[in-house]
Amino acid sequence: MRAIDPEAVGGPEVLRVVERPIPVADADEVLIRVAAAGVNRPDVMQRRGLYPPPPGAPPIPGLEVSGTVVALGSGAEPALLGQRVCALVGGGGYADYVLAPAAQCLPVPAALTMVEAAAMPETLYTVWTNLFERAFAVEGDTVLVHGGTSGIGTMAIALSRLFGLEIIVTVGSDDKARAARALGANHAINYKMEDFVERVKEITGGRGCAAVLDMVGGDYVPRNLKCLADDGRHVSIAVQGGANATVPLFEIMRRRLTLTGSTLRARDAGFKALVTDEIARTVWPHVAEGRLKPVIDRTFPLDQAADAHRRMEAGDHVGKIVLTVE
Repeated sequence: MRAIDPEAVGGPEVLRVVERPIPVADADEVLIRVAAAGVNRPDVMQRRGLYPPPPGAPPIPGLEVSGTVVALGSGAEPALLGQRVCALVGGGGYADYVLAPAAQCLPVPAALTMVEAAAMPETLYTVWTNLFERAFAVEGDTVLVHGGTSGIGTMAIALSRLFGLEIIVTVGSDDKARAARALGANHAINYKMEDFVERVKEITGGRGCAAVLDMVGGDYVPRNLKCLADDGRHVSIAVQGGANATVPLFEIMRRRLTLTGSTLRARDAGFKALVTDEIARTVWPHVAEGRLKPVIDRTFPLDQAADAHRRMEAGDHVGKIVLTVE
């Protein structure tokens, strides 16, 4: 099969198509003939050597795919054979074929194209587990999400609209602010032109937000805490601005703030299966009825994966970048 399997870390130019053996499904796995694969920030970090695959994961990048199940492991449900699915995978998505745990597959409804389906799992699982489970966001809450036009940000906007949250996002330009508002964000702050802490105070009438979903880290963390209401929850999902932060402990104690965070890729299969089941019950009916779709920025064929990464690193995208494989 064709695959993107760099022999060394480096720039986008290391993403070249090579030949690799088609993998064989183990127990409880399925083999998917890939139609499309989502491109995510962890793929870029892996290419740079900053985010190595966890033990047992393939070195081929790609954490989400759509495609057709063409072979089953011994424990997989026979009805999956021949089905169109999208799946969260530990790696291997940038290829003609990929293995996925059967319990991490979701059916692709008629309301989704295969490109749209490939853009769903990574961001949907991440936003759902962090904003709705770890941050306990519920209908009527106001939340702050950084990176409002990223894949994570656009999914957070869509889910907030669906589940009744008021969402404030930060973005890096006025054009992106307009794009975020057009997608349904209640408020979009250009952080290069405005102090997002002061703007959040204005928007919330001084009360602050119930939750912050942060992918920046570093000096954003103490600023984020100033945006929280009493009993607010701060969830870190990436550290693009730095892995260390100084926080006011007494203020956290006095206002009963919660600081937490998570990564998805390293979680075990049992956890991901539970999340898949929860999403299938609570979110996927909205997907099937066409009420929830990812925002697609641009697609690239597999052999142009380097250009897809350049697009992501340039930071001009709005929504998801997707590789078309079939």
